[in-house]
Amino acid sequence: MLRSQRGNCLREETMTDPNTSLNLVNFAEFYEEEFNYTDFLNITYFVVDEKTLLCQPLSISDAINVSVCIFYVMVFLLAIPGNLIVGLVIVKNFNALSPSDVYLFHLILADSLLALVLPFYATAVVRGWLIGNIMCKLVSLVKEVSFYTSILFLVCISVDRYMVIVWAMESRRAQRLVWSWLVCVVVWLLGLLLSLPALYNEVFSLRGSGQQQCAERFQQERAEEWRLATRILRHLLGFLLPLGVMGACYGVTIVRLLRTRGFRRHRAMRVIVAVVLAFLLCWMPYHVATMVDTLLRAKLIPDGCEVQYAVDVAMFATQSLGLLHCCVNPVLYAFVGEKFRKRFFQLLHKAGVLERGSVSVSSRSTSLSSEATSNFL
Repeated sequence: MLRSQRGNCLREETMTDPNTSLNLVNFAEFYEEEFNYTDFLNITYFVVDEKTLLCQPLSISDAINVSVCIFYVMVFLLAIPGNLIVGLVIVKNFNALSPSDVYLFHLILADSLLALVLPFYATAVVRGWLIGNIMCKLVSLVKEVSFYTSILFLVCISVDRYMVIVWAMESRRAQRLVWSWLVCVVVWLLGLLLSLPALYNEVFSLRGSGQQQCAERFQQERAEEWRLATRILRHLLGFLLPLGVMGACYGVTIVRLLRTRGFRRHRAMRVIVAVVLAFLLCWMPYHVATMVDTLLRAKLIPDGCEVQYAVDVAMFATQSLGLLHCCVNPVLYAFVGEKFRKRFFQLLHKAGVLERGSVSVSSRSTSLSSEATSNFL
């Protein structure tokens, strides 16, 4: 699904004079000059410069495409109910939310958006893009919005935890809660703005096969410039800068926690740290692969068909790993978030699924959690 394009070039040499090398643009002049000669043994021939050949597109076997399709469907089937359950539990405990919980709730919404577009990509892997140009742009836009907002909400969580633990701003929870909703609106708008280059995605025939694909397609005259510009925007604002902010905030926060006696605040950070690590494990390999591809396109590192083919394979594989992220967070909440389990069991009890005894046992297991931190998870 990922393609590389390289220009073609011909190098001309003559047999009679090995020191002579001609580069012709207008072949008509060449033929006029050649056909005036009567010595046909003195023929000019062309030697193809292998470094400038058009690389063959990445070809994935049908078995791998079917496996990726099944993988996308499974992620979709896990992500939708998992995120719905987490969202329902959050809504039922809406009055007890902290600012970090608000950001986590919007992170769930972003993951749900990403999960909703997976069936389209599952179909495209096997049969190509079948639903037209408008849906190509819309699905690509939703995917990009989910990508940007996910990492921006993680940045918001890291900043909020930094303010609470390092600057002891827990007492201003009501004021921070109001600001958190305003910040969420700004994040969604910013994510939409950063995702607008996805509107350049179009449906076109895949070279070498009859399938249609949905991918970025710029004007040929300035395609590489636009592609590099959008790539740099994604690398800086969609990964490197947010990663730097998160690293700084969590670095200072962890140092402060290590100086704090007791375990309550350490336990309050477990889910948040797990969520951040899950995001990095899922998306960092894809970012590294796309950065290498960007360096290849910018001619900053030596390229070649073998190198480009390896990068294309890496981007194809790591993109699937990144899409897995949309179903990971509910699993983390279930296994790491003690308060989430407690309130989920309470919700099941209210619905008549569990008896009160089961709820009391689960509540007893979470009695050591710190209510002062007010974290939903």
